[in-house]
Amino acid sequence: MNIARLPSRQPTEPSSAPLYEARIVRHGAGDTEIEVWQLPSAASPQLAAPRRLAGLRGRNLDLVEHRVLKSLAAAGVKFAPLAGRREARPLGEDAALRLGLLFRTLAPMRNRDSMRAVAEGIEAMGREEAGYWLGMAMHRRNPRRVLTALRYLMTDPRQK
Repeated sequence: MNIARLPSRQPTEPSSAPLYEARIVRHGAGDTEIEVWQLPSAASPQLAAPRRLAGLRGRNLDLVEHRVLKSLAAAGVKFAPLAGRREARPLGEDAALRLGLLFRTLAPMRNRDSMRAVAEGIEAMGREEAGYWLGMAMHRRNPRRVLTALRYLMTDPRQK
């Protein structure tokens, strides 16, 4: 996969912190995919190659795209509007944790109100809480159960 890595403002992370990257792929007009990848570093010696944490595309991305782009801009990550079809930018750990968790949680959802509630809840999470939930979703035997539990905690059951 040919990904253009354009110069960007580097996140201010210590050299011992894990390295993350945001990748955007434009498949066509109005069809964008955003992914979060963890890169091999001194903090993650078990990684021999980049590992995809999460990604979102299509209708679910359209519903939260403004939140995602605002979060990326706050982290100092900006993508060129239509410069190329694929781009990659370094991403800070805090933004990577929240975006990875957001993408994994929202991917199977269909209810717009529930998606909004989950997105707001994940944005309000602290770094440790987001790291806990993402770690549980990535390293458990049944990650779908973890993500379902998070969705239940973030949505109002009386809303249905």
